[in-house]
Amino acid sequence: MYGGAGKDQHDEMIVVIRISGLVEVPSDVQETLFRMRLRRKYSAVLINDTPENKKLLQKVRNFVAFGTITKETLHDLIAKRAVSPKKVNAAEVVEQLGKKDLADLGIKPFFRLHPPRGGINSKAHFPIKKGVLGDNKESINALIRRML
Repeated sequence: MYGGAGKDQHDEMIVVIRISGLVEVPSDVQETLFRMRLRRKYSAVLINDTPENKKLLQKVRNFVAFGTITKETLHDLIAKRAVSPKKVNAAEVVEQLGKKDLADLGIKPFFRLHPPRGGINSKAHFPIKKGVLGDNKESINALIRRML
């Protein structure tokens, strides 16, 4: 399930950021991105680290950047970019995220981010320097901080 429900610990959350735009995206990949709620460039979602979600990420890896989010970065992301009709306490949301969905907590299940300050290397696909597309593991946190 998207958004975080089902896991007891939020340490195993994966953040997915759409890097490529809408042009020249195959229709099956486009459908997958829409179902993941990644409808715009530089939008982000939180998903659980499950085998099903890993298969989805392998399908869209050439159009998104993803990696494991730390608790501090998750707190900053919710504090600065969460869209909610009422004021939310980011620390409480981070603690409850393992038990509840973002939608259950009154927050939209996606985040709109600023383009990364300092630029982005999204076109490099060579083995030596891959750019930001695909699995970034822990370095995704630095990218998110540049996009807040």
